[in-house]
Amino acid sequence: MMTPEKIRIGTRGSKLALFQANWVKSELIRLFPGLAVDIEIIKTRGDKILDVPLAKVGGKGLFVKEIEEALLDRSIDIAVHSMKDMPSELPEGLFIGAVPKREIPNDVLISNESTPLVKFQQGATIGTSSLRRASQILAIRPDFQIVPLRGNVDTRIGKLKNGEMDGIILAAAGVKRLNLEHHVTEVIDTNTILPAVGQGALCIEARRSDDSLIAILKGLDDPQTHLAVSGERAFLKRLEGGCQVPIAAYGTLVNDGLILTGLVADLDGSKVLKETMQGKKNDFLKLGIELAERLLAKGAAPILERLKHDETLRQ
Repeated sequence: MMTPEKIRIGTRGSKLALFQANWVKSELIRLFPGLAVDIEIIKTRGDKILDVPLAKVGGKGLFVKEIEEALLDRSIDIAVHSMKDMPSELPEGLFIGAVPKREIPNDVLISNESTPLVKFQQGATIGTSSLRRASQILAIRPDFQIVPLRGNVDTRIGKLKNGEMDGIILAAAGVKRLNLEHHVTEVIDTNTILPAVGQGALCIEARRSDDSLIAILKGLDDPQTHLAVSGERAFLKRLEGGCQVPIAAYGTLVNDGLILTGLVADLDGSKVLKETMQGKKNDFLKLGIELAERLLAKGAAPILERLKHDETLRQ
């Protein structure tokens, strides 16, 4: 099978997205010296609407839809996304061609005066546009005030330094990839805030019909990460959740086993349903579905149904 002479990577234009795309580019060139790799910047709906909290923008695939359309019309060859932005279902003809080794999956707190989470004053303001983060934080500290926070990592840190809030919560992976770790006050334990599905992992999306590209992408795939993330995504798919819903899941591999923890929460943190299951790693799809079924049996369905019809999310 012939290796293509050139690969066009589609990506968002943020500093983090470009870092991720350039990392994939350098890995492809390392594995296939002489390969020409171009990066095409594509603006998504999520990039265009910056003055509205993510949950209120609505719809699935806010940060991937336009890039997937470029894949389908063959104006790019592969797409590089943050896995946590990926909807549970992909368009027909596309698939996840590779999942490189996962970066740290945790969230981090960045605060003024380096105040840790447990020492925040009563009524402190926390910046995040993630319903998943907000609900888990409010479950611990219902007195906190959640402030909607959009923009790239630098912009969010800038708003914090300007005194617009007491602290912000971000994905550790993005902060680390941008060499901004010196700002971090605290790495939040996954028992305190369970990560988003796929958090810390990259998704390299491709067309199912591109056999030569599929063979190339195998060199970028980390089977362990791919398997754990697939279990998390099976959980998400069974719950029919998007990336803007307070659903979380994190899988870890131990020998031949997969430990998968899943969570569904009410927006205000008043109800948090959480379960952990363990099974054989090759049964990752079954495990993800069974974990979702357990949470549905515990009352997750009414929570998710309320979220679909919550007018406050669309105002």
